[in-house]
Order: sequence, then C-alpha cells, then structure tokens
Amino acid sequence: MLHHYIYPAVFFKLDNEYKVLIPDLNLTTEGNSIEEAYLFAKDYLRAYCTYALKFDMEVSFPSKFEETQKQNPKNTIMLLDTLIDDKKLK
Repeated sequence: MLHHYIYPAVFFKLDNEYKVLIPDLNLTTEGNSIEEAYLFAKDYLRAYCTYALKFDMEVSFPSKFEETQKQNPKNTIMLLDTLIDDKKLK
C-alpha cells in the first residue's frame, strides 16, 4: 500500500543559509540555497514518515496551507510530499 504525505513547510533565510521548518512535525533542516534546503526537507520528511510507519507511530495530520501561510506572512511556504510503499518497510 502506498502512503502519500503532504505537509506545508516554512522557508526563511538566516545569515547565509536557508532554514526549513515543517511545523506540524516539528522537523527542521537547512541548506546553502533554497533548492538544497527544499531537497533536504523532502528527504527528512521521507525518512520521518518511513520510520513512523515502520514502528507504527502516529503521524500528525497536516495543517492547511493557507493557515501556515497566515501564521508566517513574511516567509516562503511550500508543500512537501513523499510517497512511502509499506511493502518496502519490512
């Protein structure tokens, strides 16, 4: 069975790095460019969701994109997604 997860992520620049926060899961990462930060955040989301499925942990329901945008008006908000095939978890 395929599990599709989609979460809003908050991107902001701090000093010379781009920081990313996935507020619903309390996950953070960073990159030297916004593209690198995006790729690292997608990979982190995939790893987190894979681990949660493998060990039967609950994964928080994602917030609405608009709500995250409203709470972070000065930052860039993007949707991150990942697909997990539970057949590959064993």
